[in-house]
Order: sequence, then C-alpha cells, then structure tokens
Amino acid sequence: PSSSHTLGPWRAAEIFLSEIRERNILDFSQRIQVDLFGSLSLTGIGHATDLAVMLGLSGADPEHIPVESIDVIITAIKNKKELFLNNQRIISFNPETDIVFNKNFLPFHANGIRFTAYTADQTYESTFYSIGGGFVIKENQDNNKANFAAKREFPFPIDKADELLNYCLTQNKKISEIVYQNELSLRSAEEVDKELIRVWETMLECIYIGCHTEGVLPGGLNVRRRAYDMHKNLIGVLPYDNPVSWIGVIRKTEVKFRQILKWVSCFALAVNEVNASLGRVVTAPTNGSAGVIPAVLMYYLVIENHNATREQVKQFLLVAGEIGSIFKKGATISAAMGGCQAEIGVSSAMAAAALCEVMGGTPEQVLIAAEIAMEHHLGLTCDPIGGLVQIPCIERNTMGAIKAINAAE
Repeated sequence: PSSSHTLGPWRAAEIFLSEIRERNILDFSQRIQVDLFGSLSLTGIGHATDLAVMLGLSGADPEHIPVESIDVIITAIKNKKELFLNNQRIISFNPETDIVFNKNFLPFHANGIRFTAYTADQTYESTFYSIGGGFVIKENQDNNKANFAAKREFPFPIDKADELLNYCLTQNKKISEIVYQNELSLRSAEEVDKELIRVWETMLECIYIGCHTEGVLPGGLNVRRRAYDMHKNLIGVLPYDNPVSWIGVIRKTEVKFRQILKWVSCFALAVNEVNASLGRVVTAPTNGSAGVIPAVLMYYLVIENHNATREQVKQFLLVAGEIGSIFKKGATISAAMGGCQAEIGVSSAMAAAALCEVMGGTPEQVLIAAEIAMEHHLGLTCDPIGGLVQIPCIERNTMGAIKAINAAE
C-alpha cells in the first residue's frame, strides 16, 4: 500500500539477504530479527510492513510474485512459526516476537529498519532507510556514489530542469528523446522499449482490475471501493473481454465534460484501490500516488488521441520518469519527509509534463506544465487517517490527475 512502508522494507529485506549470502551467513542462520523504527513502526501494521518484510525474507520479488500467493506465504509463516529464508532454508520465525515495532526514530530518516541474523557463533546486523518510492539506502552509505558513477556514462547528465532544457535547445530534441538517449547508455533499445511497455501494461491491468472489483478495502477504516460503481455507470452495454478491447469500448462512450471528469477520477481511484488491497501497481513515483500517471495517460488514449500508438505511450513515460527523477534528486518523493506535495505533487507534475509533450508542447511548455502542477500542490501535508494510504490519499490521486490535465492545457 505504501512504497515507503511496504515496497521499501521488502527491497531492504532482499538486499539484506544478498549481504548474508555474500558473507556466507545465510546457510548458517538460525534466527532473523527485524526492528522497525519511526514511521515504519507507528503505521507499519496498517501498511503491511510486517507482511512485506516476511515476503522479502522469503525470497519473493514484488514485481513478479503472483498476488494470489501472498496470503498463502504469510499464512504458512504465521501458522508454522517458520520462514523459508530466501526460499532455500527453513528457520524458526515468529512474527509476533521476531518483528519488533520500536516507537523511537533513528537519526537519519523517519523510516528506519534493521535486520539482524544470528548463527551459532556470530551476529550480523544491517540498517536501512526507506527514502520514498521504494528506494532504500544503507546507514552511512554514500547514496550519491552509485548515481554519480552511472551519470558519468550519460550523454546528457541531468540534475536540474535548466540542464534538461538546455540539452533540448542545443540538440533540437524533445525531452523524451534526450531521456531515451540516456536510457540507451544503460541498456539496449529492445530492453528499454520492453520495460516501458511492461510498465504501461501493468498500469492498464491495474486500472482494469480496479474498475471491475467491488467490496471494502482492508485496513479497518471500512472504505468502500468506488471505482466499480463509477465504472458501471459510465461504461454502458458494449461487450469487451480484456483491457485492450475495453479501451475501444470506452472511446465509444459519451465524452461530455462531466463524463471526462468521471472517467479520469475512475481510473485514478481504480489504481489506488488496487494498491490499498495489496495488488500490483507501478510505483510512479510512489505507491500512494500511483494513480495519477495511469489516469492521465488513459485520458490521453481514450479522450484526446484515439490514434495513439505504443510510441506515444513510451514518449509519455519517458518524460514522466525524467521529471520525477529531477524532483527526487533535488528534494524528496517521501511523504514522511516532504508531505503529500512530495507524492501527489510530484506525480501530478510528472503527468502534466508528459501529457503536454504528447499533445505537442515544446520543451519549455512541458517544464512549465510540470511547474504549474507542482505549485498548486505546495504546502500539502501528509496526515492520513489512521496512518493508512486511503483517506484522503486515494481521492488525492483523482485531484492530482485533474490538476495535471489542467496544467498541461
């Protein structure tokens, strides 16, 4: 449900497993203890931080794990009081005692997590901070070192929007074209294209699932799913049987102002309702703000440009990704550190910029669109009810999507 509280700890557990494997500790581990600090402790139960840690230690990968197997793994651990460490070694593990919720904060960041492995004759400890968007850093790690090493290889290294704009002007290229060249310095064109489309297909599947699932969200707040009813009232009676044919049906529905507003809201709600129920979303730039970019991209595909192809989809995602990266480098995408302006504000700016370019905006206009979207989220704090990414977080995605479209216009 939260990139900082769920995905980050999961990724930290994966890194910890690689550390104890490299140190030849994994095969001799008899017990693992997990200490959660600060915000991870205070709202960890509602965010399923404990479940994420157990899944990570089990060797499951959040990008590829079948969602339906999550309950199976967690139930087995709780019932047997055993953990299949890295999917290769069974150890005793009692979630009630081996996952410790500490109320105090560690000094570097609000989201701290410490793993301790015990063997018969040694102890290994590793501390991480979940800094937003599923990114984690180790305690005392020079976080910029790896980034600088990668950036040196870029034909167009970027820290600030001014630098990006200068490249566009001197090279006579669009923002997406500059970003694409940087991507090609890291991986092949086939890999870039494949991964961009995988991102989009995951987003589309997520919207589709959210629009076709009813019920009440987990977490104890009894929040009713709303995308299902909204979609039912909008879609009409034309047949479809998969996400692609569904897009074709939506294009044939009425597109008056209110219907457009409802469709965009429906798409955003759908994603974040899937997120709140432990479904798979694309972290863009965080899980709590994951609905904005898919909703705005769907708006472009089903309202603005019925002739759009995968090329426009890739273009949209390249621009959005770069804008998010600039915010992450210069500020933060963690609500625990920067408030909801760091999540919904950034996602809205990313979507505004991307929409502006695919609609024909110049690089200057694209960056102005991002700025407009962000300035109208400034001051937005992170104060959700019960610490859950539900109220007002789910609705904020609809607001961020609408503001992004407005900013692009």
